[in-house]
Amino acid sequence: MTDYGFIRAAAAVPVIKVADIQYNTGKICELIRKADNERCSLVAFPELSLTGFTCGDLFWHNSLLSGAEKAIKEITDFSRNYDTAIIVGTPVAYRNKLYNCAAVIRHGVLKGLVPKTCISSHGESGQSRWFSSGNDFSGTKAIGGTPEIEYAGMRCHISPDLLFSLGKTTMAIEIGEDMLNPVPRSSWHCLSGAEIIVNISAGNELVAKNDFRISQLLNQSAKTISGYVYSSPGYGESTQDTVFAGTAMICENGRTIARNELFSIQDSITIADIDTEKLSNLRLKSGNFDATAPDGTPFSSYQAIFCKESLGDAAVTDFMSKLWRKPEPLPFIPEGSPEEISIRLDEVLNIQVYGLMKRLSHINCKTAVIGISGGLDSTLALLVTTLAFDRLGWKRDRIVSVTMPGYGTTDRTYSNAMSLMNILGTTVREISIREACDRHFADIGHDKSIHDVTYENAQARERTQILMDIANQTGGIVIGTGDLSELALGWATYNGDQMSMYGVNAGVPKTLVKLLVARCAETMLDAKTILEDIIDTPISPELLPAAENGTIKQKTEDLVGPYELHDFFLYNFVRLGFSQEKIFFLASKAFDGKEGRPFYDNDTIRKWLDTFIRRFFNQQFKRSCMPDGPKIGTVSLSPRGDWNMPSDASSAIFRQ
Repeated sequence: MTDYGFIRAAAAVPVIKVADIQYNTGKICELIRKADNERCSLVAFPELSLTGFTCGDLFWHNSLLSGAEKAIKEITDFSRNYDTAIIVGTPVAYRNKLYNCAAVIRHGVLKGLVPKTCISSHGESGQSRWFSSGNDFSGTKAIGGTPEIEYAGMRCHISPDLLFSLGKTTMAIEIGEDMLNPVPRSSWHCLSGAEIIVNISAGNELVAKNDFRISQLLNQSAKTISGYVYSSPGYGESTQDTVFAGTAMICENGRTIARNELFSIQDSITIADIDTEKLSNLRLKSGNFDATAPDGTPFSSYQAIFCKESLGDAAVTDFMSKLWRKPEPLPFIPEGSPEEISIRLDEVLNIQVYGLMKRLSHINCKTAVIGISGGLDSTLALLVTTLAFDRLGWKRDRIVSVTMPGYGTTDRTYSNAMSLMNILGTTVREISIREACDRHFADIGHDKSIHDVTYENAQARERTQILMDIANQTGGIVIGTGDLSELALGWATYNGDQMSMYGVNAGVPKTLVKLLVARCAETMLDAKTILEDIIDTPISPELLPAAENGTIKQKTEDLVGPYELHDFFLYNFVRLGFSQEKIFFLASKAFDGKEGRPFYDNDTIRKWLDTFIRRFFNQQFKRSCMPDGPKIGTVSLSPRGDWNMPSDASSAIFRQ
């Protein structure tokens, strides 16, 4: 069994006693045991957690320094029976200077000491009174290699420029304010190959400071495309002048994946699984991670240290049985409060509208021509076009909306299409395609009672021909209605609904279309009832005759699978580059039906994942010549820059 690239990280906040090293060591060992029981690959403790951050001039006392060194030896010996890598804060005296260090320990070995470089000289956290900067061991000062130190009865490297391997993943350390430099230490670490940054800090609390801290952590993890593990002290530190609330937080590429509650009076351990495969794949795409300094020289001062091998099969099985993260089942759907979600939806609509406005005004269009079926996609395209015309100051009657009833058109969709076009004040044209298709079938010798692909595609191409010719007739362009999910599956007729002159929905996945139409219903009150009924209508191309009771018989999701699943597959395959095996594993967790999540059983997930991979590859030829359209989010299938894939690529290796 594979671990799918996950590294389990823990941020621990022990309740300590200032200067009581024996007590603090016992607390740290308790939390190491808990982290190891949960199969954590690393556990991080706060800055100077062995002694307490607020020792003040006690840091000059040999009893404190020698006690800390003995405690590091005790923790190192304790770690022999555990697999977890340990990062703990301790003061270290070396060559008549004192350094604020992170000791990295694993399996009975002190792997290295990482000194803090940004030593503040002012404010409540000013430490320059006691500590020197770790820059003493970095860059040109480390010529001849990273220096070694004798500490706690062991020899190890001491430098801020240390990289620690955790199986296939690389970890680096920064301490407290090192992150607040104009160019944070972790930025150099990540350029040198670190995928996980551990920050052991001692951030005290002030009004609104936690919000600032969170924004800094999220921003740095996003900028460096890294996993970021942060731990700072809580209850037990001196409150003589400051209060420490005990922040523990784990981020991944700009998102919080775990966070504790502040102001606890109990020990806490915050655990999350960081997806390092995701981080690595995103970095490959970014092209911004060359291991060179701004002046073009390589980071030659960095020293790589082996810290932890990969888990064995039995351990991996146990590890994966409980995933410390919740895969998002609907990755394209905005999160947050109703107000925040509305802002995101308006942003999407603005991108669509402004893209179309530019195209219309650039070519001095007289009209915009849209085929209206009464379904979600064509409704969204019409709403976007209406908004674009309004902002351009153009009259809505220049929008030529065309409904083209065919063999499968139901009364419900026909009625909704007609009502919506009339409410919006567009020019309405109704052109039935039945007689034209009857004639076409006679011309090519096809029996129209045979409801095969010829029967269906002929209708789609007839509709496109009508729209294109009306556009020529009225001096306009055809607005495409197909969405991102349909492009991924190739669920469109080549040279039929696959083709237009500008596809406003090309960057919008199906799971987002409904929300956008619902958002428009909130602001277009005269169309609200119609839009809500369109949202509730089953998704269908309506190319096969309706059921005997006149309802839709041909339902798209019965044929190609649920769009909830396909959008999940699309995001994880295209955006994150995951294997089919990993996508299946994540989907089984994301769609388990727990805590309000949708439910699909494993057989259903596997069936439609196979369908997605197969269709994604064999339908690429439709995307290779797709029309222009605006990019909306991080996933786009435009062949002009976002998704370059040969139309005859094999899917064999991706279906294993």
